[in-house]
Amino acid sequence: MVGVDFWLQLLLVLVCLFYGARKGGMALGLLGGIGLIILIFVFHLPAGKPPVDVMLTILAVVCGSATLQSAGGLDCLLQVAERLLRKHPRYVCFLAPYTCWFLTVLCGTGHVVYTMLPIIYDIAIKNNIRPERPMAGSTIASQMGIICSPAAVATVSTIAMLEGYTINGQPFGFVDLFSITIPGGIIGVFFVGLFSMFRGKDLDKDPDFQKLISDPEMKEYVYGENTTLIGRKFEKKQWLSLWLFLGMIVIVALLGMFPELRPVVGGKRLSMTLAIQMFMLTAGALMVIICGVKASDVAKNSVFRAGAVAVVAVYGVAWMADTMIAAHLNDLKVGLIDMVKEAPWMYAVVLLIVSKLVNSQGAALAIVVPAALGVGVPPGIIVAFSAACYGYYILPTYPSDLAAIQFDRSGTTHIGRFVINHSFIIPGLIGVITASIAGYILAMIYGFV
Repeated sequence: MVGVDFWLQLLLVLVCLFYGARKGGMALGLLGGIGLIILIFVFHLPAGKPPVDVMLTILAVVCGSATLQSAGGLDCLLQVAERLLRKHPRYVCFLAPYTCWFLTVLCGTGHVVYTMLPIIYDIAIKNNIRPERPMAGSTIASQMGIICSPAAVATVSTIAMLEGYTINGQPFGFVDLFSITIPGGIIGVFFVGLFSMFRGKDLDKDPDFQKLISDPEMKEYVYGENTTLIGRKFEKKQWLSLWLFLGMIVIVALLGMFPELRPVVGGKRLSMTLAIQMFMLTAGALMVIICGVKASDVAKNSVFRAGAVAVVAVYGVAWMADTMIAAHLNDLKVGLIDMVKEAPWMYAVVLLIVSKLVNSQGAALAIVVPAALGVGVPPGIIVAFSAACYGYYILPTYPSDLAAIQFDRSGTTHIGRFVINHSFIIPGLIGVITASIAGYILAMIYGFV
């Protein structure tokens, strides 16, 4: 049984998480330093190990993705997505979430949704579709795509942390994770779109919206001018950067699917963690060399800044959590193993709550997965409930949610009077819960659990 010291130390970690998440930005990782000092100097716990492999993998992926953004390849991809949406506007409640999910899977970052949001709004409002329906669903779907992407921070973190473990009697592989997360994500986004089709009042029956557009100036503001990337001409180098990046993702996927393609050095096969790192760095290097990207511009864009914050968050928070958990490992194993055996979904609940606390899927996984493995949670359970790493829609504080509210000039995407009753919580719960259930069912079929 754990003692009073454990609960005091857990309270300390939670305070650091709450305060760091509230301050935002790099504060979450920096607060880990304070927590570490108190744990080590006051409680005299042995220092844990910072997750160096995870941090370096995140950094490599961020470098590749940020270079793609600087090269203009990301805009090329967004233009293709817009053509699809404008061709089938009546199905925007399904097509917009799936498009944003797929863009995240390809690029490894949910930041693609920022450019898509004004386009989705324009398509919805010009076709008299309540903008809240596709916009809230799209922000949720874009974040659900992270754990399904070979180039995402959360994914490469999971791969790095599970490397060396076995699932169904075989060494954990790249394919094991995506055989769960991708079908689960597709199913989860479907139910998000299905709910979105019928949510809220139609615009012609919404008294608040009709009152808003009764003012000619507000009507002009709400309907506005077209926002579009269609017609914009991109240079060959911009398209080439996109193909270079996608090509490297394909190579990484093949190396994960077919381990025999990785060289054996010193009697040991090259790990997927190192393979991801070197090919993502190579993707960035090729874009700099071939596509004329200015290396100095890469560190200035939004993808790189967000990625750097993720590295700091994982550094401080995961190190602090590892220090506390490792000190109480033997006591925790006794109760938690039995609890997860009786109710495997409890792992998903813990992961969901931590994700909300730290506002990061990668950071949540870096905190929960090592602790879960340490107390004996089977790797199959961890893979089965991977979708639960997205929980920061519970409160409307995440940048993509706030952006959707700002881009929706109709006011239908909103934060309710009680804060918790906002536009994102129901589609978020529907998407994550259905994806998690689908993941667990698939894991049982595959023999993972």
